[in-house]
Amino acid sequence: MKNNFSIKNWSEEDRPREKLLAKGKVSLTNSELLAILISSGNRNESAVALCKRILASVGNNLNALAKLSVSQLQEFKGIGEAKAISIVAGLELGRRRRDGDELVFDKIGSSKSVFEIMQPLLGDLEHEEFWVLFLNNSNTVLSKQQLSKGGITGTLVDVRLLMKKALEIGAVALIVCHNHPSGTLKISEADKQITVKIKNAGMALDIKLLDHLIITEQAYASFADEGLL
Repeated sequence: MKNNFSIKNWSEEDRPREKLLAKGKVSLTNSELLAILISSGNRNESAVALCKRILASVGNNLNALAKLSVSQLQEFKGIGEAKAISIVAGLELGRRRRDGDELVFDKIGSSKSVFEIMQPLLGDLEHEEFWVLFLNNSNTVLSKQQLSKGGITGTLVDVRLLMKKALEIGAVALIVCHNHPSGTLKISEADKQITVKIKNAGMALDIKLLDHLIITEQAYASFADEGLL
């Protein structure tokens, strides 16, 4: 049976591609944008209806959608491997665009600006990663680098490697960040200990630790804001 729910068979006013051309990309809903990626639905629903159902399953949250794997997306009728890959690739491009547009060469003015830089990288990970922002004397970001990658409950930090990189880059200040996949913002004793260790190592090299952020999908905790530095 031929699928009558292909986008090319819809009325012209319902076609998201044509709508994008006529009214601009901002006029499209999330489900319409996803429908363009998958092109067609299944025998019982259009691509837009299918995408509405997929989005509803994750509370209409694109960050939650981005966490779904290819196999999880294939559980929806009408989503085969190719369509699932298109969705995953499209969402990953969106994440990378956010990363590319970040404040990499902008001045850090607050813990919130650090969160805005690092949340796209760390917010929805299911394992811990430890990152460092290397700054000059104007608090401008020279580079941001992953220092280590761990498991669900922790990651190891090599302070010597951190300082070696800072010296190579010519940084005079640091901001370190790591994520908590559990979503908790509670600062652990281990978090405090590694912060003190980095701070002391930096002082010996005249490199100042400005902050340590714990990042989750929606929020963050700042050592500086909490008066812990």
